[in-house]
Amino acid sequence: MPDVQLTLPARAENVAVVRHALGGLGEALALDAQTLSDVKLAVTEACTNVVVHAYGDGEGPMEVSVSLEGGVLRVTVRDEGIGIVPRADSPGLGLGLPLIATLTESLELGKADDDRTEVTMLFRLDGERPAAR
Repeated sequence: MPDVQLTLPARAENVAVVRHALGGLGEALALDAQTLSDVKLAVTEACTNVVVHAYGDGEGPMEVSVSLEGGVLRVTVRDEGIGIVPRADSPGLGLGLPLIATLTESLELGKADDDRTEVTMLFRLDGERPAAR
């Protein structure tokens, strides 16, 4: 069961809500500033991908769940949109997922059992930086 779970409409202003919640969680867990910055940036990118790509011109839910497992913080961002597919008309530069990969210990992309798209990010909380990829 996650320690924190948010389900919000996939709108740009709700990405800030998620960042704020992560900031509060980071304070509660006494995360060092660099780790908290990495978590917030990676999760912001994942949530922004949901807002920009998941629902086209429509709207749907964006779920963020966070759990602490030993010395690892697990953050999963889920949506019910079209999935992670290449788009010739993409409004972004395509740098979000590579950026997330550099900030995390592990990055998993896929479908949940209920067919929702999910991006799961793991962050080590012991102060060690992920090895260069």
